[in-house]
Amino acid sequence: MFNKTNRLLQVGLAGSLCLAVLLSSALVGCAPANDANGAPPAAPTEPDYYWRMANSWVQEERNVSMQLFADLVNQYTDGRVHIDFYPDGLLGTHDEMFHAVQAGDIEIANVCPYVHLIPGGMLNWMPWTISTYDQLAVAVDRNDGILFDVMTDVYDEVGLQLLWFTPMGPYGVGSNVRPITHPDDFEGQVMRVSGSLGFVRCVQNMSEGTGLALETIPWADVYGALERGVVDSAWSLWGSLIEERHYEVLTYYTDLGFGFDQNNVAINQQLWQGLPLDIQDAIMKAGVFAEERDFEIHRRIDKEYQLVLRDFGLEIHYPTPEEKAVFRERARMGEVWEELCLPWFEDRYPDGRAKMNEVLAELDHILENY
Repeated sequence: MFNKTNRLLQVGLAGSLCLAVLLSSALVGCAPANDANGAPPAAPTEPDYYWRMANSWVQEERNVSMQLFADLVNQYTDGRVHIDFYPDGLLGTHDEMFHAVQAGDIEIANVCPYVHLIPGGMLNWMPWTISTYDQLAVAVDRNDGILFDVMTDVYDEVGLQLLWFTPMGPYGVGSNVRPITHPDDFEGQVMRVSGSLGFVRCVQNMSEGTGLALETIPWADVYGALERGVVDSAWSLWGSLIEERHYEVLTYYTDLGFGFDQNNVAINQQLWQGLPLDIQDAIMKAGVFAEERDFEIHRRIDKEYQLVLRDFGLEIHYPTPEEKAVFRERARMGEVWEELCLPWFEDRYPDGRAKMNEVLAELDHILENY
């Protein structure tokens, strides 16, 4: 127990150190200088904008990054924007929070682009595309990142402006029946899935012929469903295995990496469009630092958590490239893109198929080179 506690403390200290370094670099140049006569700057005026920002999930490090973002927005706007951050579902469930941002009742939130809320949202995390933090960083670059480009259009349709990406790492598959080392290992199980249709179709194809049954259950209820035996298996992440205690109700975990979790911090679009350009620039700049902090801390935590989980007794399987290739081939993702993504592209762009092919080609390039 002492060793496990020590390791968890080390993760917390690493997160604090990472935040301190980023804060110090982010705030360089933010302190107002004396005027030409050497007098100190005037006391800041009251903010022009008071906003609320929400996260519906209980995720410690993501919350830290969002609080960093709020603090930096205040700094970069010289106090003209004040953001109060409400973590851990304090302002409601995810869907309640999403609709509140659409209506302008909450200004900013961490959003999961489920397709029942956001028609093109599956593009954020289509399986068997992005699989590492390095690949994601290229795909979401604000200058020419293919996912930043297309997800900005996705959010435009529902009245939100995309600000920055917050990653949680690669998805694996946990089970209480047997280790998942081959698609046939899904046989006879009941698996929890979400409303993310790209993931659902992927799992359906990978498990075809095994009799795997799928149960759509909210993320917040995954622990209870596994504990009570309502489901036998579920996809999860290194962070969720620890922070949401999934390791307590799972026996086996396969580091399949068939998908990559990244949610999106977004602001009410009407509010955004009415902001002065210097305020918009300050918000985007704050998002860059918060995103960098989130990438770095979750990359480090993933490595540390694997050691902790091994000590806790979770049986972890690391598939070989050959084993992963079998799952990927079974997934038949080309069919999934045609079914789920092409209709959205055709509705959105003059030549939808050409745009989809452009996205696929760039994602393949990233996968092969990063």
